[in-house]
Amino acid sequence: MLQDKLLLVIDVGNTQTVIGIYEDGYSQQGDASAGLVGHWRVATVASRTEDEMAVLFDGFFSVHSRDFLADIGGVAISSGVPRVTASLRSMSARYLACEPVVLAPGVKSGIAILYDNPREVGADRIANAAGAYDLTKNATIVVDFGTGTTFDAISTKGEYLGGAIAPGVEISLDALVERASALQAIELLKPRNVIGKSTVESIQSGVLYGYASQVDGLCQLFREEMISQGNAPDGVQILATGGIADVIVPFSKTIQRAEPWLTLHGLRKVWEKNRPS
Repeated sequence: MLQDKLLLVIDVGNTQTVIGIYEDGYSQQGDASAGLVGHWRVATVASRTEDEMAVLFDGFFSVHSRDFLADIGGVAISSGVPRVTASLRSMSARYLACEPVVLAPGVKSGIAILYDNPREVGADRIANAAGAYDLTKNATIVVDFGTGTTFDAISTKGEYLGGAIAPGVEISLDALVERASALQAIELLKPRNVIGKSTVESIQSGVLYGYASQVDGLCQLFREEMISQGNAPDGVQILATGGIADVIVPFSKTIQRAEPWLTLHGLRKVWEKNRPS
């Protein structure tokens, strides 16, 4: 038990790392933010040492008048960057005197992985599935707008069925600007019309409406296949998460709501299933 201490949850992506702290006892079905008392998003830097990470976390905690060394009672991590995972393990052992729960094969998630090779599924995608099923208790599609845009399907029984991976919005835009010398980086704002009247508006339309249409098309195909195969007898809910979700969701016709803390909530549920005695 945390005994009134805090749970530190860390989702390490290839580009950004999302950090959250939860109070114990506030995990409620249907609310990913219940008990979330602090959250931060930082660049993922593989070369950070355990000591640098401790200083970084201590600074964040001080903003909320919390004591990083004294208030943490547990740590849960999902990571796709092995060097960062190793540093976080070392930091937890040295500064927090605890063994973190690192989402990996062999760690209980509450989600049956129906992938040809379950070890290929990224930890963040499993955390998303665990969090989404806890929120909906129903068949769900999760769209995660990260370095890549991932689509994950969860059955009404809480099984991870599989998914799809597409290039992310930001890396696609960066590649377009890099390859086309006449184009410049732009801010992703809604253009006046779908049919752009300038180069900037044309790019904005292509990215915002284009990605939203991709999301809607894939989600519709997912939904049809899940229903036809008996994995969604009561329909499908569609959730979005990730750093750029709020930019795309307003242009989508299928995403029902954004859940910015979905991955952190999933890590909280994983920690609850694996918490040290």
